Amino acid sequence: MDVYRELVGRYEHALNAVLPAPNLEKFPKPPLLAPNAPVALLFSPHPDDEAITGTLPLRLQREAGARVVNIAVTLGSDPKRRSARVKELETACTLLGWGLELHGWTGLTPEAVENPKPNPQNWLGSVVDILDRWKPRWIFYPHAHDWHPTHRAVHRLVEDALKKTSLPAPPTRIQTEYWHPHAEPNLLVECSPDSLGFLLAALSCHQGEIARNPYHLTLPAWMADNVRRGAERLLGPGQPAPKFKFGTLYHIEPQLPGSWKSVMAGNDLLRV
Repeated sequence: MDVYRELVGRYEHALNAVLPAPNLEKFPKPPLLAPNAPVALLFSPHPDDEAITGTLPLRLQREAGARVVNIAVTLGSDPKRRSARVKELETACTLLGWGLELHGWTGLTPEAVENPKPNPQNWLGSVVDILDRWKPRWIFYPHAHDWHPTHRAVHRLVEDALKKTSLPAPPTRIQTEYWHPHAEPNLLVECSPDSLGFLLAALSCHQGEIARNPYHLTLPAWMADNVRRGAERLLGPGQPAPKFKFGTLYHIEPQLPGSWKSVMAGNDLLRV
C-alpha cells in the first residue's frame, strides 16, 4: 500500500505547487523566421487558450519554420480584468515568440453569431479580413461542441468566415479541444517534457486567472490523459499506447492521406 499512496502523494504535491511568474530573460529567444514563413493562425477564444492548445503551433514554429499568430478573440467576461489580461497575454506571446493580434470582442455567443442582424463589432467581416490578410497555411480554432459558449461561437465564426474568404489556397483546418473532447479526433501530437514546461510557463503568465483556479497545474495531467484516450481513439481499441507521455488531440481537415509524411522530426504524430 505504501508505494501506491506515495505515488498519489506525489501527484497531490504537484497539484499544490506554487510556481513563480515567468522571468522572460531566463527563457530562450524564439527562432528566427524567414520573411516568407508560412503562417499558422490560432483563434483563441480567451487569453490562455494559446498556451493550453499550443502543442502543434509550437512544433510548427520550431520544426517547420512557421510564423504563429495568436488571434485574441475576446479578453474574457470580466470587464475589470480586461487591461490586466492584455498584459498577461502580451507576456505569454512574447515568451512563446508568437505574434499577437488583439481584438477583445464582447458579447460573443453562438446565438449572437447566428443573429442575421449586422453586428456593430463586425465579427464576421473582421475574421474574413484576418484570413485574407494573413493567408494562413494552418488555422486553429475550437471544435463545434467544445461546451463553453465563447469557444462554440468562435468555431461558428471561423467556419462562416472561411466560406467568404478569397484565399488563394484553402488552409489546413485544425480544430482544438479543451472544455469537451472532440467526438472524432484524428491527430495526436506529442508534447515533449521540455515543450510542456515551456507551455506551462506561458500559461503561468496568466496570473490573475490561475489565482482564481490553478488549472495550470493540471495541464500535464490533461496531456497525459490525451495520450491515454488518443491511443485507442486513433489506433483502435486494445492498441498499445505510444511511448511518449504527453500530447494534444486535434481534429484536422482535410484528413491526412495515407501517404502523408510528417514535417516533424521522428514518428511522433499519429494519424488515422
